[in-house]
Amino acid sequence: MKKVFVDGQEGTTGLQIREKLLIRKDIELLEIEPKLRKVPERKAEFLNGADVVFLCLPDDAAKESVLLVKNPGTVVIDTSTAHRTNSAWAYGLPELSPKHREAIKKSKRIANPGCHATGFLLAIYPLVAKGVIKTDENLSCYSLTGYSGAGKKMIAEYQENFKHVKFESESVLASKPYALGLRHKHLPEMQKIAGLSKPPLFNPVIGPYCQGMAVTVGLFPSMLKGINSFNELRDFLAAYYRDCEFVSVVPAGENPVMLDPTICNGADNAKIFVFGCEEHGQITVVLDNLGKGASGAALQNMDIAVP
Repeated sequence: MKKVFVDGQEGTTGLQIREKLLIRKDIELLEIEPKLRKVPERKAEFLNGADVVFLCLPDDAAKESVLLVKNPGTVVIDTSTAHRTNSAWAYGLPELSPKHREAIKKSKRIANPGCHATGFLLAIYPLVAKGVIKTDENLSCYSLTGYSGAGKKMIAEYQENFKHVKFESESVLASKPYALGLRHKHLPEMQKIAGLSKPPLFNPVIGPYCQGMAVTVGLFPSMLKGINSFNELRDFLAAYYRDCEFVSVVPAGENPVMLDPTICNGADNAKIFVFGCEEHGQITVVLDNLGKGASGAALQNMDIAVP
């Protein structure tokens, strides 16, 4: 039985991980006294007494907790952005390649990916890795996501605002672009892990719903080397992810006319759609930002690292 400690189980991701762990029979969940959760000496006992530690903390707090781990056998899975571009940490998206899965399997330090980055990388990594897209290509990505990924404060604000909505035209029901300084915190991992020489232009948008996301990358035929149509591109991605349990490519005949970003909610999988015509096309990855985009990915990484 694996001993597991969640450091920061009060936040959205921490709560989701805890809920998933509680229903498993192979897990002993270690829980610190609430009053002592920020006392380093007491927290260190739990960090070093666990087989697996999930860090669900702000970046600086996550770095502080890592320094408290002295047990060489403890596997640390960090859900913050603190270590995602650190080469000493395995990047926790095993579907990207056998190399990524093997690194997760062998590592004691695993950085859980960001939700937006997960969608972008599932779309783009295979194309860059196989030389279909140049590493210096100018890429653009937008991501529509539910407000649950914005943290406890914004979740509370949205839920409170919805209580007072009277008309559909009220602004709380609008989709809202954010990170308009174009320096979103997921960009460094999107660029580095994809193998790009420059970051994509990234536009995230919060929708007026709780969870679920659709991450879209636009493409032109001139960008694609060795692939002559978007149907061929779909076949390429389907072959690449053929053996992946949690990632699938939707056949052309099942493409919807209108795409629902919530179709993967409550699950730990991602669905890849390819849309296109002769002039241009797009890859859209749909996932639950709280599932494959956060807690589901974290538990998947645990099961690979500590089977």
